[in-house]
Amino acid sequence: MKRSRTLLDKRRDYVINYLNCNQAKQMKVVVSELSDTLFLTERTIYTIINEGLSTEARA
Repeated sequence: MKRSRTLLDKRRDYVINYLNCNQAKQMKVVVSELSDTLFLTERTIYTIINEGLSTEARA
């Protein structure tokens, strides 16, 4: 199923913002919470995080 670009951008922004707001927690806990909230696999969330961090590094 093909997803719209705006949906993917919103999802990426949500994950990165959630990660920034919950930096005090361990990464595994944050990923688990995101997985439960967004109904995504942990692998997908880690991919989003890695892509988000690499785009922030470029900016």
